[in-house]
Amino acid sequence: MPSRRRVPVAAGHAALTAWVADPAASDRTTTAMAVRFTLEELGIRAPGRSVEVRVPPFGVVQCIEGLQHRRGTPPNVIETDADTWLGLAAGTLDPATAAGEGRLRVSGTRADLTAYLPLFDDFEKVT
Repeated sequence: MPSRRRVPVAAGHAALTAWVADPAASDRTTTAMAVRFTLEELGIRAPGRSVEVRVPPFGVVQCIEGLQHRRGTPPNVIETDADTWLGLAAGTLDPATAAGEGRLRVSGTRADLTAYLPLFDDFEKVT
């Protein structure tokens, strides 16, 4: 069953567009909306529960089909800050660069999002 959206697509898209236009000028509310929107989008595009993507303090999503965890810390975790996540999701930051700079913490053999990132080839066309 696909997850229900909590962030309206239009509002999430507007927040992501504003963040990409000027990340330094984006306020906390805009950044939070953009992070939650992109995490929801990842969950829809890669349904499952084998990998957990964390962007504290704004959100978390479980995604990618495979073995599921039920309690405790999952074996496959990706954690990063909001600016790094949004750069990856929007395609303005390369995953290898983020990992090389220590901005992306990855654990587990299945914790690889390269097949899903960037989330949008041209995020301005999202409807």
